[in-house]
Parts: sequence; structure tokens; C-alpha cells
Amino acid sequence: MIEEKKVFKKRLQVFIRKALKATIKGVVFYGTYFVLSMFLAPVSEIVPGFQQMIEVFVMVYIFLMIIGELTAGTIFHHFFNGAKALFVILYLIFALNGGIVGITVQNVNLVVDLRLFLAVAMLLGLLGFAKSVLQAVNFLNEKAEHVHF
Repeated sequence: MIEEKKVFKKRLQVFIRKALKATIKGVVFYGTYFVLSMFLAPVSEIVPGFQQMIEVFVMVYIFLMIIGELTAGTIFHHFFNGAKALFVILYLIFALNGGIVGITVQNVNLVVDLRLFLAVAMLLGLLGFAKSVLQAVNFLNEKAEHVHF
């Protein structure tokens, strides 16, 4: 009975540390977004829906970051990091319409080709995804070494 209480107390302390770390990371990330949104406010007047796109991205990214921190020390941590990397890639493709962005203001039609930027950003996202996959393989390898037959 006393041993179970010690184990429960230890697990609770670990979870509280993880929750505190996740909360701090979330607050710092949101604070950074809040400061940068002040500088991006003029752009949102020109580009319709820009502010909503950024807000959705920040909310989902912070959610995946918090869940990833809460599952630290498990295989799910690496899965959520991989999901975060794939989310960034897919959201960039969605937000940039495949790399061709067009804006019409009164009688002026502006089309910008961002495919090179999109390709570089996607490669960096794939690098992050590959990192999380390799970390998951390493995690499972270390767990397998501790199992004695």
C-alpha cells in the first residue's frame, strides 16, 4: 500500500513537471505569435483571410507541441513530433496554394511564384519528419535492449 502511494506520487510529480514544461513552451510560443502578429497586422488588411490562417496554424501547432511534451519519454512523443512536421508541410501547401499566390486589388492582379520557397520549406519539414522517425526507431531500439529474455 505504501509502495503504491510512492509510485503514484512519483508519477504525479513527473506528470506535473511535463505539464509545467508544456505550459511554459505553449505560453512562450503564443507570446511570440502575439508579438509578431502586431507586425503582420498591415499584411492582414491586404491579404484576405491571412490572420485566420495564421491563428489556425498557431493553435494546431501549440496543441501538437503540448501533447508531444506531455507524452515525453514514450513512443507517442515521437509520433506527435512527426505529426507536427507533417502538419507544417501540409499547411504550407494549403496556405500557399501549391506555390502560386495571387491577389487582386481593384484593377491590379498580382501573382507571385513561391514554389522555390515552398520546396525548401517542404524539404526542411521532411528533414524534421525524418528526424522524428529516426528518434522513434532509436527509442524502440533502446527499449528492446532493456528487455531480457
